[in-house]
Amino acid sequence: MKSDLNELLPILKTFDPITLEQINKVKLLDRMDSKYMFHADYLEEILSLSGKDYFILEIAGRKFARYKTTYFDTPDYEMYTRHHNGKLNRYKVRFRNYIDSGISFFEIKFKTNKGRTIKSRIKLDDKAPVIAGEAEKLLERKTNYKASSLIPVLQVNYNRMTLINRNMTERITIDFGLSYTHNDCIANIPNLIIAEVKQEKTDKSTFTAIMQEKRIKTVSLSKYCLGIASTVKDVKLNNLKPKVRYVNQLFS
Repeated sequence: MKSDLNELLPILKTFDPITLEQINKVKLLDRMDSKYMFHADYLEEILSLSGKDYFILEIAGRKFARYKTTYFDTPDYEMYTRHHNGKLNRYKVRFRNYIDSGISFFEIKFKTNKGRTIKSRIKLDDKAPVIAGEAEKLLERKTNYKASSLIPVLQVNYNRMTLINRNMTERITIDFGLSYTHNDCIANIPNLIIAEVKQEKTDKSTFTAIMQEKRIKTVSLSKYCLGIASTVKDVKLNNLKPKVRYVNQLFS
């Protein structure tokens, strides 16, 4: 992989930059998602093919951002199990900290039975991952869960590049350098790239065309489920085992 990001800088410089203020016009909190996983060896070529059609988010001269996310679930991993079993109308509950800016959000992601992703979030002053105050109100307004029924179960650290198409209708997130922590168990997957195409409705996409050209298929394995399956013993794994084995063999 071009694991040293300095090696990617010449390609990243071919992208026109876009600011955080501009990108906030393309929040896509109610959207359709397509997810891809590929080896980091492909990243340089995929970025080179994308440069003329996308802007890249740049903050304080940096073209990627560091994220720390803490996921919550019930003690018996009900949210994970619903995803494992292929249930729609399911939730993910998390705190997300943007390390470089110091901004934190409490977020709820809801996958509808129509396959849409709806995200609700509130900005927080307190970086401690405790569901209280306005976060607790949002949780109880948007879900059937109570704050007292949820515990922090997984921390995920990674880097993210964000691309926006020229028409400002599509957001591409490219995540790399994934590291999972559950209690004392740590799982690093350094060669895995996770790219997501986010649109208000499924439409033509240069990035999707690049994925098809490279014969990279869509996947339905979330970062959360991959992390739980990789670090937590005695969770249900039947339906995810082939995907998790594939990821750990090819990308670790």
